[in-house]
Amino acid sequence: MDNLTHSLTGWALGQAGLKQKSRKGLAALILGANAPDIDVFFFWVPWEPLATHRGVTHSLIAGVLILPAMLWGLLMLLDRWQVSRGKTFKSGLAMRPAWLLALCYIAAITHPLLDLQTTYAVQLFSPLSGRWYHADSLFIVDVWLWALLGLAIAWSRMREKQRRSGFERPVRAALVAGFAYICLNLGLSERAMADVRARHQRATSIFASPQAVRSWQRRMSWRNDEAIHRAPWRILGGLRAEGPPVSSNMDDPIVLRAIREDPNLRHFLHWSIMPVARVTRDGCVATVEVADARYGLPGEGLRGPGVPETRLDLCG
Repeated sequence: MDNLTHSLTGWALGQAGLKQKSRKGLAALILGANAPDIDVFFFWVPWEPLATHRGVTHSLIAGVLILPAMLWGLLMLLDRWQVSRGKTFKSGLAMRPAWLLALCYIAAITHPLLDLQTTYAVQLFSPLSGRWYHADSLFIVDVWLWALLGLAIAWSRMREKQRRSGFERPVRAALVAGFAYICLNLGLSERAMADVRARHQRATSIFASPQAVRSWQRRMSWRNDEAIHRAPWRILGGLRAEGPPVSSNMDDPIVLRAIREDPNLRHFLHWSIMPVARVTRDGCVATVEVADARYGLPGEGLRGPGVPETRLDLCG
């Protein structure tokens, strides 16, 4: 999910009452909800689990255990520094270290759980396992969650400023509604995947990509032996007409050579679950384009950040 959704989730948890548990509680919830995305600052490190976005920092083993404790330590140091300078705190809340630590952990666990809902997937058990997990219930940027959480927070804040009792109720209701919305979309994706399995018994790596705004629709992609298939899915009518299957071409000798010679391409493949390559030849020069079939084919969709076309000299 995008960082606005993560931030709104942490803010909503705070506005629902958790921010009252300790001084700096709201900061712990918002920062903790974004903490696993620290891996975007380590794009070129040689250790694959850290270099891969949604790898080790998003895992239940490493990221969710370690990052909240680090955030807690930083917030405690900041608070002590502020107290030593005689700062007064507008909230009037006491510092409760145990509660602050708990809030850091509560917020951090929401991050991989939300990212798990997208087709981008997450490595829940990195570095012990590089397997990707995905639930396919949400588009990477869900405007309905933005509206639901954002409006509820604004309403709650207005009630809080007016010193009205029960200001937490709108956000609590929004969190319950958001959970129900995710569950509904999970059911739609499971139904779409079942339709694919019914038509293609050997189908593997099935992805049901929710569409932007029209979150009830799905764009399906899956493997059938070595071929990649794609088709739209609708609630009424199920799986629609499929386009022609496309070979992944990942065993093409030219593609294998490009992987050996291009570190950017190897980095992309650390993340890509359904890679597909296109090779075009012009005399002695071969151009290799790689994409991930979850999002498009070479030349039409997402190839990945920092992944250029790879050109090889076949005559040299």
